[in-house]
Amino acid sequence: MPLRYRITKRTNNMSAEKETKFIMQAVNTGTIDLDRISYEISNECTLSEVDVKAVLIALGAKLQQHLAEGKIVDLDYLGKFKIGFKGTSNSDSSKLSVTNIQKFYLNFQPSLKMKYWLKSGFKVYKEVKK
Repeated sequence: MPLRYRITKRTNNMSAEKETKFIMQAVNTGTIDLDRISYEISNECTLSEVDVKAVLIALGAKLQQHLAEGKIVDLDYLGKFKIGFKGTSNSDSSKLSVTNIQKFYLNFQPSLKMKYWLKSGFKVYKEVKK
């Protein structure tokens, strides 16, 4: 199935000229939840939908546990997850503390197999306005 895109107008308010440009933007076609993924996997193996869902929920819990310990979680064919954070800087290192952390985020690095898959490209088509 080809990926859909649309052309979107963007204005750079940071520049003095407030320059307007157009970009191509990928359009998602919906959301797949854990129930659907569990169902699909269960139809491709001998595990029941409930067993698959239980394993995926446990994976999420273990992912959180190990990330909270500062570990990188490597899920082979999928990729690696690690915790990062954004904070304020200071010219004096002695004035930096945990209060300088503004927010935490999850960093994902796709596996080589996933990167090659992305590099192979996709069929795309322009969204039709209704």
